[in-house]
Amino acid sequence: MSSDLMIMYSTPWCGYCHRLKGELKRAGIEFVEVNIEDDPTSADLVEQINGGNQVVPTILFPDGTSATNPSLIEVKKRLGISA
Repeated sequence: MSSDLMIMYSTPWCGYCHRLKGELKRAGIEFVEVNIEDDPTSADLVEQINGGNQVVPTILFPDGTSATNPSLIEVKKRLGISA
């Protein structure tokens, strides 16, 4: 995975994940999606970020920071993209 892309940890059944994925795509923001149900290592990382809970969507930004269930506005702000 490229370190210059943000990573979105998700599950196929998560409505919040579907919403954010659509918003990111419409905004032209590139990301890598990782299904935590298929990748136990990613599920462990999501748990570490979220105090032991597998909360999705969890975003890992290129600078190493993270956000749980962020809005598109928050993602743009974190990436330095004007709204």
